[in-house]
Amino acid sequence: MIINQLFLVGRLTKTPEIRTVQGKKNCQITLAVKRPFKNVDGLYDTDFITCTVWHVIAQRVCEFCQKGDLISVKARVQNNNYVDKEDNKVYTYEFIAESVSFMQSNSKKELTNLEE
Repeated sequence: MIINQLFLVGRLTKTPEIRTVQGKKNCQITLAVKRPFKNVDGLYDTDFITCTVWHVIAQRVCEFCQKGDLISVKARVQNNNYVDKEDNKVYTYEFIAESVSFMQSNSKKELTNLEE
């Protein structure tokens, strides 16, 4: 059995905004995720990971989340490729959120867990 799952916990770097692509709603969220170990200077580094959220989950994330909120994301990794202008094959990776859980918010709105 092959499992393609990624779990992230981090803070939103900006308030999400809904958009429509080919009639389907989505949004991009970027999470600031602190690494679980200290660097040589004794500090925790942070990774900034962008995920794409689709459909109803995207709508809810845009309704309930704002910059600085702590959320967890269950996602899958999707790879894409294309040929650039120099005729080189370029591989990219995209993280597609499958569920989002709101963990801590500065907003007064009621929080909930979302899955598609």
